[in-house]
Amino acid sequence: MSGGLFDIRGKVALVTGANAGIGLGYAEAIASQGGDVVIWGRREDRNERARERLEAYGGRVWTDSVDVGDEAQQVRGFERAIAEMGQLDCVIANAGFMSIAAFADMSYREYEDMLRVSQHGAFLTLREGLKHMVARVEAGGAPGSLLATGSLSNFQAVPGMAHYAAAKCAVAAMVKSIATDYGSLGIRANMVCAGLIASDSVPGELPLIVEMGEKTPIGRVGQPSDLAGIVVYLMSDAARFHTGDLITVDGGAMASLE
Repeated sequence: MSGGLFDIRGKVALVTGANAGIGLGYAEAIASQGGDVVIWGRREDRNERARERLEAYGGRVWTDSVDVGDEAQQVRGFERAIAEMGQLDCVIANAGFMSIAAFADMSYREYEDMLRVSQHGAFLTLREGLKHMVARVEAGGAPGSLLATGSLSNFQAVPGMAHYAAAKCAVAAMVKSIATDYGSLGIRANMVCAGLIASDSVPGELPLIVEMGEKTPIGRVGQPSDLAGIVVYLMSDAARFHTGDLITVDGGAMASLE
C-alpha cells in the first residue's frame, strides 16, 4: 500500500550529531515514518540509547562514532554506512555546537574550533554524501536529498556568536552551490534554519530561554519534534522540485520585530 505523498519507506538517511537534540529529532521523525537511519555521534553511550529509541519504530538503525571534523573518519564512516545500509537517500549535516565569545576577545582557537566542526565538518558531510548520490545517478539510480542545519544567525546577528554565524553562513553558501551545480542530476540541497529549539545547549526549562520563547508569535520554545515535518518533506519525493532554499522553522520569530 502506498504511503502517500510524503512516503519515505525504504529510504535511508544519515544524520550527523544525531544522538541528542535536533539531530535525534530528525532521526526520530524519519524512523517514525518508516525510513531507515544512520546516526553519528561521538559518545557511544548516547548512540546506544538513541538506537534503542529509534529501533522501537521497527526500521533499521545503524550507529557509528565519528568525529565530523576529521576527514579520514568521515570518509570511513560513509564507507561503513553504505556497506551496512546499501544506500543513502538523504544526508543531513547537523553536527555542531554553540559558544559565546565577544568578537574583540575571541581567540583564534575559539574561532578555529567552531569552524572545524560546524563549517568544515558540514563541508565533509555534504561532499561525501554528494559523491555517493552522483555515483548512484550516473549508474542509473535515483538522486537524493542533502540537508544542513542552519539557524536564525543566517539572517540576523546574535551577540557573541560571530564565529557561529560565520560557520552557518558558509554552509548556506555551500548548499546553494550544490543545488545549482547538481540540480540537473535531480540532487537537491536545502538548509533548515531552526529557531529557538530546546536541546542540551539550549535548556528549554531555563527561565531566560522560556522568556525568549514566549516572545515568539507562537509563544513558546521549540522542540526537536517541531522540525519533524520539514525533514520528512525534504527527504520525500514530494520535495523533488525544492532545492537551494533556506527554510525557517522558528515559531514566527523572523516575522516579528519583538
